Amino acid sequence: MKNIIQTLTIIILTTICSSSYGQLMKAKEIFSTADSLRGTLTPLRTCYDIKYYHLDVKVDIDNRFISGSNLFLFQATSNFNRLQFDLFENLSVEKVVYRGEVVPFERSYNAVFVDFPETIEKGKIDSFTVYYAGNPVTATRAPWDGGFDWKTDSHGKPWVATACQGLGASVWWPNKDHQSDEVDSMLVSVAVPNGLMNVSNGRLQKVKKLKNGYTRYDWKVTNPINNYNIALNIGDYAHVNEIYQGEKGPLTVDYYVLKENKDKIPHLKKNAKQTLDAFEHWFGSYPFYEDGYKLVETAHLGMEHQSAVAYGNKYQNGYLGRDASGTGWGLKWDFIVVHESGHEWFGNNITSNDLADMWIHESFTNYSEALFIDYHYGKEASLAYAHGNRQGILNDKPMQGPYGVNKEGSGDMYPKGGVLLNMIRTIIDNDEQWRAILRGLNENFYHKTVDYSDILSYLNTKSGINFDRVFEQYIQHQSIPVLELRTNKDGNLQARWIAETASFEMPVHLSLDGNTWQRFSVGSTFTNITLETTDVKNVKVDTFNYYVGVLMQ
Repeated sequence: MKNIIQTLTIIILTTICSSSYGQLMKAKEIFSTADSLRGTLTPLRTCYDIKYYHLDVKVDIDNRFISGSNLFLFQATSNFNRLQFDLFENLSVEKVVYRGEVVPFERSYNAVFVDFPETIEKGKIDSFTVYYAGNPVTATRAPWDGGFDWKTDSHGKPWVATACQGLGASVWWPNKDHQSDEVDSMLVSVAVPNGLMNVSNGRLQKVKKLKNGYTRYDWKVTNPINNYNIALNIGDYAHVNEIYQGEKGPLTVDYYVLKENKDKIPHLKKNAKQTLDAFEHWFGSYPFYEDGYKLVETAHLGMEHQSAVAYGNKYQNGYLGRDASGTGWGLKWDFIVVHESGHEWFGNNITSNDLADMWIHESFTNYSEALFIDYHYGKEASLAYAHGNRQGILNDKPMQGPYGVNKEGSGDMYPKGGVLLNMIRTIIDNDEQWRAILRGLNENFYHKTVDYSDILSYLNTKSGINFDRVFEQYIQHQSIPVLELRTNKDGNLQARWIAETASFEMPVHLSLDGNTWQRFSVGSTFTNITLETTDVKNVKVDTFNYYVGVLMQ
């Protein structure tokens, strides 16, 4: 999820949010040197491939201060003696140590450039350690904005979490902060005041009492993971676990909730099981069996932190008790459990190389909600939910953002992206084939990073339909296509598409009775349509499943 809540709040509280959101979209976007340093893959970043991190951090809650280190274990992909890593400039780099010696570095905005005493040759495995400290950015509206969420529970005990998608993991720990390079494995060590627990990604390896009134929790992640997914969650937690019998065998499922909410865990158990049942059916086996599946209660609403999903929906169905689709189907399940868990497949298993393609994460995960409904309540309910989500679409700008500047596209990547995928399902018109494509995506791109072209090429190949221009129009342009129907001077019924995309073409389902639908291939020039009528007024277009405009001449 990229700021799941941002778009859904627009959908649910339209009159409050759409005005301010529109003003933001009208503002001229100016990308700075700092944006390019963060978003561009320069030779100083591509010269090394991250293999392993050991993040070791102490959290001083009273002073909202963190200190610690991060070990970078990497493999050189070219010869180099200088590289870039990332850490927000409000956090100080105390030193960088290489082979036991302090080495020089310099900073530019949130980028740090390290100089090594000798050339590190291509193929070599090597490492360095960054020591750092400071007061990290405080998130004022997590997870809409990123940083530390410093809260207390109802008993006044500290309740702290991180959420940093989009803003970047370097807001609180040093790393190579680009989505294209996922670390292969990681150890996350977090020291917290005695009496509190830290829950992070992966599996708990060890709990160690320290001498200074702190306890350290060591969590090991064995699967590749994106930086923004790394999280700490500090609180007075109760822990309950169970086993889910999944496609790959037993999967450990853990629930970490505030002790005061332990009696509400049955709500999470029900929703977690229903979610895993539905998504293993549609998308294939849960991608991180080795690291387990956890729901961790947070003060903020939610985030897809891999194998440690943040949950803050207050143990209720819907999105804070509401249904963005307006159909009622969204009130039958806990939105945060379903949506954020859907990201384990799309966002965590399959990750976009560049933030510009965040639509890959959000479109498929928005659509996963409809597939959850399909699995448990049937296809008609699923289609109704997808159609209902249209009310949140703004068509303000393309869903795909600009490359190389750490910028995503329109928030339409949620509802419009889900509606697009429902339309692709309708075009393919073979649900077994569609399911095979969704499962195949997660198998073919298992634990990989991808681009726009990777997803599109796979879809084209496996469906046998060329969706190039469909994706270009809906993802890279702002408007939706318009189907123009006419009867020409010879009495022939004809159709064509009007769209921003040159030579746009897309199949569409037409009918005379609204029940028996036929699929027709339509391009950007008028072609004859064979229906038992010559009067366009008799033609019905499947606008329930096709998100298009219609013009009848």
